[in-house]
Amino acid sequence: PLSSIQTLLRDERFWKIAFQALIVLFVVDLFWHFSATLNDNMTGRGIKFGFGFLKNPAGFAMGESLLDYQAQDSYGKALQSGIVNSLRVMIMGVITATTVGILAGVASFSDNWLLYKISRAYVGLVRNVPLLLQLFFWYLAVFFSFPAPRTPFVFPNSDLSWFILSKKGIYLPGPAFTPATWTGLIMLAVSLLLVGVFIRSIKVLRRGDYRGGIGPMLNFGLSALFIPLLLIAEFFLLLSWSGDKGIYFKGAFPSLMSSAQGLWVIVLLALIIPLVLLGRWRTQVMVEQGQSGKPQLIAIALLLILGVLIVLFALGWEAPAAVIKDDGTFTGGVTGGLKLSLEYSAIVTGLTFYTGAFIAEIVRAGIQSVSQGQWEAARSLGLSSGLAMRMVVFPQALRVIIPPLNSEFANLAKNSSLAIAIGFADLYSVANTTFNQTGRPVEVFLLMMATYLIINLLISVNMNQLNSAVQFKER
Repeated sequence: PLSSIQTLLRDERFWKIAFQALIVLFVVDLFWHFSATLNDNMTGRGIKFGFGFLKNPAGFAMGESLLDYQAQDSYGKALQSGIVNSLRVMIMGVITATTVGILAGVASFSDNWLLYKISRAYVGLVRNVPLLLQLFFWYLAVFFSFPAPRTPFVFPNSDLSWFILSKKGIYLPGPAFTPATWTGLIMLAVSLLLVGVFIRSIKVLRRGDYRGGIGPMLNFGLSALFIPLLLIAEFFLLLSWSGDKGIYFKGAFPSLMSSAQGLWVIVLLALIIPLVLLGRWRTQVMVEQGQSGKPQLIAIALLLILGVLIVLFALGWEAPAAVIKDDGTFTGGVTGGLKLSLEYSAIVTGLTFYTGAFIAEIVRAGIQSVSQGQWEAARSLGLSSGLAMRMVVFPQALRVIIPPLNSEFANLAKNSSLAIAIGFADLYSVANTTFNQTGRPVEVFLLMMATYLIINLLISVNMNQLNSAVQFKER
């Protein structure tokens, strides 16, 4: 009846859902229009949309690849090699930029005048210089000024070399990992990000919150859809033994199990489980039973000692050694150690110091958000400035620091595409060569956009999970 319709029209919930439905229909219609226009244009030029070209031989070489890519391999393997190279840059960049940012941010509160001034000068300078210009500086002015391979810089001397620098690359002491082992570690890192999405999806389903509009309904439905998809993705990332047929890398555990050092890495990862359980047990007995927790602490210390021994003696650490002729001159070759190309070193260094400057400001703002009373309370207990920062102030500052870190990590992932400017074979560089040779820019750009989108969504979801974990819990 008319009264029911009038009641429905006065209901605020109806208009919220109706407005969201109209927006969804508009977006779908717009997407359909763009797709139809694209299909008409491609049909008019005699081009059929598809990804069959990924099986064709690429015919171009790549400077470095962990997947043993060769010029005669397919475009699919070339793009996957580019993705792995991009992940190498992103993972290392996030670790080093976070470290530099935290150190610089904490140093801005240092009682040491020189350390404080260096921190503020670093942040003020690096934040205001374009990243591309900094990459050129690091690559051309710093790393490319290294000596020729036949006259390398060897530290401390040729008989006991720890670091070797030349235009051929940077050689450091490192574990005797094979390319498969490094690939396994990268796949393991990506799988951990998927675990964060899986946990979020489980939480959404357990809450059963699908009322209140199209948004909650889509969130609930997508979470239910993601769970089987995430399990399939985890299988390929962790347990897949296939190295061909469209997927040119093995899972994390098969890759790690291909070498003795990789097996020890699995043992190290397995030690994390008892460490976490012992830490929670110690906290429980200390809080609920008032015990000292000393037995659990001793067990944790023993496991940490075991982990350190594995790292030092089981991973096959090697120092680089320059090959010398009988007359005492260098041949340009280097054996052993960990080799970093100049291009990889430049992109990681540039992203580290550029992103680290922004993280330093985030850390400084987070520390300033903690009330002065917390500092005074810590000092009244006899804690030094360093202990007060580490044990009282910084843990409370995390609730302010982590949300903006989400954006910085996402920016770092996207800024890694600037590696093409200095010749590093990342995803964008490989994709650029691929669509120039195949004449398939639409398909290649869709693959590239989907890859960066997935990476940034994984970063966002996991950072949101971490943010919710460090927030104050109200009773």
